[in-house]
Amino acid sequence: MEPAKNQTNQPTKPAVKSNWSLLLGAAFLMATSAIGPGFLTQTTVFTQKLAASFGFVILMSIILDIGAQMNVWRIIAVAEKRGQDIANMVLPGLGYFVAFLIVAGGLAFNIGNIAGAGLGFNVLFGASPVIGAVISAVIAITIFLVKEAGRAMDRFTQIAGFVMIGLTVYVAVTSAPPVGEAIVKSIVPDQIDMMAIVTLVGGTVGGYITFAGGHRLLEAGVRGVGALPEVTKSSVTGILVTGVMRVVLFLAALGVVAHGLAIDPANPPASVFKLASGEVGYKVFGVVMWAAAITSVIGAAYTSVSFIRTFHPTLETHYRAIIIGFIIISTMVFAIVGRPVKILVLVGALNGLILPITLGTMLIAAYRSKIVGNYKHPLWLTVFGILVVVIMTYMGGYTLVNELPKLFK
Repeated sequence: MEPAKNQTNQPTKPAVKSNWSLLLGAAFLMATSAIGPGFLTQTTVFTQKLAASFGFVILMSIILDIGAQMNVWRIIAVAEKRGQDIANMVLPGLGYFVAFLIVAGGLAFNIGNIAGAGLGFNVLFGASPVIGAVISAVIAITIFLVKEAGRAMDRFTQIAGFVMIGLTVYVAVTSAPPVGEAIVKSIVPDQIDMMAIVTLVGGTVGGYITFAGGHRLLEAGVRGVGALPEVTKSSVTGILVTGVMRVVLFLAALGVVAHGLAIDPANPPASVFKLASGEVGYKVFGVVMWAAAITSVIGAAYTSVSFIRTFHPTLETHYRAIIIGFIIISTMVFAIVGRPVKILVLVGALNGLILPITLGTMLIAAYRSKIVGNYKHPLWLTVFGILVVVIMTYMGGYTLVNELPKLFK
C-alpha cells in the first residue's frame, strides 16, 4: 500500500505541533537578521536627509516587504523545500546561482555585522572593536554548539529584539519628535526617494533575509497547506517587528533633526542616541548596536548556510560546523582587513535587485504542480507579488544606473 500523500504530492510526514513561541522565533530571526548595523545607519541617514517624509519611505517599504515575504514563506511551506531547491526545480541551475548570490552577500554583510558587534562592545566596555568582535563571534558560535541550537537561536533573537525595541522607544520619547508631522508626511511626503525605498526593502527582505524565517519554520516542521495560517501569521509578525523598530528609530532621529541638532556623519546612529539622551543614550546605543549586530551575525550565518546544505549530504551532515566556519571567516576578515564600506554599500543595494529574482522564481513555482501539488495560490497574493517584482525591478534598475555610481566617485 502506498504511503498517504499530502497536497504537495509528497509522503505525509508526522505532524509537528507548532506553537506561538516557535512562530515568534522564526519571525524574530527574520526581523533581527534585518535589524543590523546597516539598518541603524540607513534609518538615521535617510531621516536626516528626508526628515518627516522618511515616514512615507518606511510605509512603502513595509507594504512591499509584506507582499514579498508572505509569498515566499507560503510557497516554501507548501513545497516543503528550501528556496534553492525550489529555484532548481523552476529552472535547473537557477538554485545554484541564487545560492551563490545569497551566500556571497551574506558573507559580505556578516563582516559588517561583526564590525557592529565590535563597536557595540567598544561603546559599552571600552574594549577595542576587534576584541569585541572576537568575543561576540564566540557568543554566536556557542549558540550553534548547544544541543537545541534552533531553540537557543529563537530565544536569543526574541530577547535581543525586545531589548532593542524597548531601549529605542526610550530614546525616541526623550528626543520629543514631531509625531503629528511624521504621520502627515508618511501619507503626503514632500519628496519620494527611490534609492531610500530600494535600500530599505533590500535591507529588510532582500538577499538571505526573505528566507530566514521560512527556512527556520521548515526545519522545525511547520510545513504543508495545513500550516499556512501559522506561516502567514509568523511572516507578517516578522515584518511588523522590523517596522516597529524602524519607526521608533526614525522618530528618535527625527526628534534630534527637528530640534536643529547636528548629527555626526562619522557615526550617525550613535550621535542620535547621545544627542537625545546624553551619556545614558550613548550607552543605550552600545546595547542596541551590539544586540542588532550579534543577532544579524546569527541570522546571516544560519540562513546563508541553509542555502547550500541541501546540495550534498556532507554539507547537510556538517552544516553546524559550516555555520561556525562562516562566522569565523567573517570575524577574521574584519580583524585583518577591516570593514569594506563600499563593498557593503554595493551589496546592500544589490540585495534589492536579488529580491525580484528570488520572488519572481517563487511566484512561478506557485503554479508548478510538480512543486506545490494541488495547492492553489491566492490570486491577490500573486498580483501583490508581481507588483513588488515590477516596482523593485524598476526602482532597483534606476538606483543602479543613477545613484550607485555616485557612491564610487
